[in-house]
Amino acid sequence: MTNSQPIPAKKMGSEMASSFRSLSPTAQEIVARDIAQCSDDETSTGVFDDGDEGSESESEGGPVLYTQPTGVAFGYRRPSMLSEQVGEPVLTRLERKQSRDAERSLLRDNHLLPPKHAPEKRPGALSKLYRTLFSTKVRRFPSGEEVPRITVGSSESSPLLAGSADQPRPGHEHLNEQWEAAVASGMIETTWQREAKTIATYSRSLILTFLLQYSVNIASIFAVGRIGKVELGAVSLATMSANILCYAPMQGLATSLDTLCAQAYGSGHKHLVGLQLQRMVYFLWTLVAPVAVLFFFSEDILRLIVPDPRSAELAGLYLRIVTIGVPGFAAFEGGKRFVQSQGLFVATTFALLIAAPTNILVNWFLVWHLGWGFVGAPIAVAITQTLAPLALLLYVVFIDGSQCWGGFTRRALANWSPMVRLALPGMVMVMAEWLAFEILTLVSSQFGTSYLAAQSILVTVTSTTFMIPFPVSIAASTRIANLIGARLITAAKTSARVAFWIGCIIGLFNLTVLASFRYKLPLLFTQDEEVISIVANAMPFVAVMQVFDSLAAVAHGLLRGIGKQSFGGYANLSIYYLIAMPISFATAFALDWKLAGLWLGTMVGLALVAAVEYWYTYVSDWEQSARDAESRNAAG
Repeated sequence: MTNSQPIPAKKMGSEMASSFRSLSPTAQEIVARDIAQCSDDETSTGVFDDGDEGSESESEGGPVLYTQPTGVAFGYRRPSMLSEQVGEPVLTRLERKQSRDAERSLLRDNHLLPPKHAPEKRPGALSKLYRTLFSTKVRRFPSGEEVPRITVGSSESSPLLAGSADQPRPGHEHLNEQWEAAVASGMIETTWQREAKTIATYSRSLILTFLLQYSVNIASIFAVGRIGKVELGAVSLATMSANILCYAPMQGLATSLDTLCAQAYGSGHKHLVGLQLQRMVYFLWTLVAPVAVLFFFSEDILRLIVPDPRSAELAGLYLRIVTIGVPGFAAFEGGKRFVQSQGLFVATTFALLIAAPTNILVNWFLVWHLGWGFVGAPIAVAITQTLAPLALLLYVVFIDGSQCWGGFTRRALANWSPMVRLALPGMVMVMAEWLAFEILTLVSSQFGTSYLAAQSILVTVTSTTFMIPFPVSIAASTRIANLIGARLITAAKTSARVAFWIGCIIGLFNLTVLASFRYKLPLLFTQDEEVISIVANAMPFVAVMQVFDSLAAVAHGLLRGIGKQSFGGYANLSIYYLIAMPISFATAFALDWKLAGLWLGTMVGLALVAAVEYWYTYVSDWEQSARDAESRNAAG
């Protein structure tokens, strides 16, 4: 290992247990006030009072190799990851089990625990080939050599290794010291097979969740695209306006609950998680009135910007109708954080599995079956946005999550000022990132309705393909942060290399699909020959962009994993606004490349973002990142 001196096992145990758990002073202030106010008439509930045998307290050194990703704001165009770290919730019973399994797997991979299954005495050729390609074992010991094991109950004064391979499966009471002793002695390594398997496991559920949530937008595009190119462009214009005026600000504000709910849960007063939820939802609902005013007059505003009056009229109609669903949207954004702080990430997927198919059905029923046409699409969106939080509520009431709800309280109407101060940076970051992409949609309207419709198709396609590398980047950042927090620097670098190559493969796959079906994909949205031709003309740039888009997403995940995500945020915004957009405008207007020129600038920008972030990741001091995690834990 890279560490020159072993770390005492007891000290390491407490460090690893909460490594990379950011402690926000503002959030601590909010939670401290709430605890002080409710201490006289509320009962504190221990965060580990769940009947799980073998639970360990934070001071005893809990598991570290499995935490769920937080700090993600999902937009109608593409999700984004906040630049500042947010606090991680205390591990739930399921997460502790998953963490234990991850630690035990690495110990087995390094031959420090007996294998889960007895090896074959005479493996066949296929078995040998499979092990060579996919075995997660670290190839450390020659064939036939006796494999040492960690002695159960080892300590600093006892031998780390024993010769017998017949050690029993360790329980929670011994796994801590076994893991700590192995890390302190530099014996934990990993393989690309193990890291590829782990990243795939972490990201698969996120891919499903993101695709389900993005399907709300896709359904509207599909539903109205067949009506006409004006309607198709109007949907894109309306969703762009809704993102900037409503969805981005609300989602940016709601991401502060990632910190607030996590620290409320970790304080031991579980009912304070529900209090934070109420406070944020009430605050977001106060914003519904100004948003409704903007949406009501959006047609007049868009007429000043968009050359085609019909597109502005339809986009304004869409926004006025979809206003009905904004309160539900706000409640769902808060509700997601409420369940995620408890480790109930499946709750969001459960809600979307109800809301997303219903959205598709309602779109078809209103737009085509009843013949309502364009107006049916925003009605379907409003219904879906209202249904999603209700489905989440059903999960909390009848399945899990109600233990953190203490009932409605007037306290939710107070203590807003520090909450808003904590929420504003997240809002600014999300809006700045989304605006860079939404401007391209607004600019495309200057070329006419056909180009606006083509832009709608291209944005939908690229946002859909982005749903694959982005979850991988979240999974990679989670894994790397865990490994660095456990001071496994070499293993973290191995995981980073695996994530890079996964990003390359995904990017090349997306490039192949888009380049091969450049004339077929537009047919899924429209039959208009002019729109299809414009999409096909811009598709080569969009297809090549897939490689850089995928690599940039993974690069930002790597930066987040080593605690350098602020650099990624600054690099993204500076390159988008100072380089990519000027190139887009120059090629689109000066060279008259129109839509193809807009996407050329985006492609160049993403290539530069990926190059700069990978360079910074390569030259960064990963040892210092581990020391920073140690310092944050000591300060906490």
